[in-house]
Amino acid sequence: MMLRLLCVCALVTIATANFSDDWGTFKQTFGKTYDSEAEEAYRFRVFEKNVIVIEAWNAKGSSFTLGLNQFSDLTNEEWTSQYTGLQKPTALYGDVPDLGNHTWDGGDLPDSVDWTTKGAVTPVKDQGHCGSCWAFSAVGALEGAMQLATGNLTSLAEQQFVDCPSKLAFPPLLGCNGGAMSGAFGFAKKHAICTEQSYPYQAKGSSCKSSMCTVGITKGRVLGYKGLSPIARIVPATEKVLMSAVAQQPVSVGIEAASTPFQHYKSGVFSGDCGSMPLGLIDHGVLLVGYGTDPDGGDYWKIKNSWNTTWGDLGYVRIKRGNGSKYGQCHVLSSASYPVVSK
Repeated sequence: MMLRLLCVCALVTIATANFSDDWGTFKQTFGKTYDSEAEEAYRFRVFEKNVIVIEAWNAKGSSFTLGLNQFSDLTNEEWTSQYTGLQKPTALYGDVPDLGNHTWDGGDLPDSVDWTTKGAVTPVKDQGHCGSCWAFSAVGALEGAMQLATGNLTSLAEQQFVDCPSKLAFPPLLGCNGGAMSGAFGFAKKHAICTEQSYPYQAKGSSCKSSMCTVGITKGRVLGYKGLSPIARIVPATEKVLMSAVAQQPVSVGIEAASTPFQHYKSGVFSGDCGSMPLGLIDHGVLLVGYGTDPDGGDYWKIKNSWNTTWGDLGYVRIKRGNGSKYGQCHVLSSASYPVVSK
C-alpha cells in the first residue's frame, strides 16, 4: 500500500516571561479569536505551558531553538490529531518506482548543496488547514525539475492536485485528506499542470478548473519519477544515495514531524524527537533542497516546508544528517523520490 501523507499544517520570538503580554502579541500576530471566555481561558493555559516548554528547551543551549508559532495555543495531542490526519497507508510508492530507483555511482559528492541559491526553488508557501503537504512537496520537486530543464522557474498549482485527480486512482490522492508524492507525479505524467497564478491555492477542495488555466507544464513533459529506497519505509535509502540525488535536483521526502519540538522549531540544526509513530510511518511531505555542515550543529539536510515563513527559519528547517539511524533523522531516508522530466 501507499503512504498517504496527512500533513501537519506555520513564529514569533518570546520576549519576556510575562505571559499576558506574550498572549496579546500572539493573538494579534496570528489573528486568534475564541468563541467564549472559557475557551480563551483554556487556550491561555495551554499557551502558558508551551511558553514554559519552549523557554526550558532554549535554556539547554542545544543545536536548535524553539519559538512561538500559530500552534502555540494547542496541546501536542490536539495538534497531531488535527494536523497529522487519521489514516496512513503503509508505503510511499508502489512495489517498484515508475522509472526504477536512483543510484549513486560512488563518485565524489559536493560538500554542500543549496538549490534555494540557484534559482530552482519558489518562495515558501502555506498549505493552511488542509492535509495537502504531499501536493506541496511534489509541486516543489516538479518546479525544480522544470527549472533545471528549461532555465525558467514557474510556480505551479497545488490546488490542481487537490481538486482534479480521481479519488479512485492508485495511489489515492484525496485532496485535504491526504495523498502521496508518487501519486502526484503519476498525475503530472498524464495531465498538463497549471500555473499557480492561473489556479490559485484555496486550502480546501473544489471542482476541477484545470481546463481554464494557463499551462505551466505541458502534458507528456513529465516522464515519471524515481524512488531512492529499495523498499520504501522498510529498506531505506543510504545517506550517500540521497546526497547524490539532491545534488542533482530538489527531492520530495516524507518525514515524521508530529513532536512538540518540531511543532515549535525556530532555528538551528534539528536533532530532537520527531514523534512517536510506529516504525517506518511518516506523516508529512516536504521538499529536500540541499545539505551542508553547520559549524555548531554539524551536518544537516535543508528542507523547505509548507507552513508559511512564520514557521521555523523563514519556512525552512535544517535536520541532522548522519544521526546514526539507518532511517535518518525524522525518517528522512525512508521514502524519497523525485520527478523525471524531458529535456
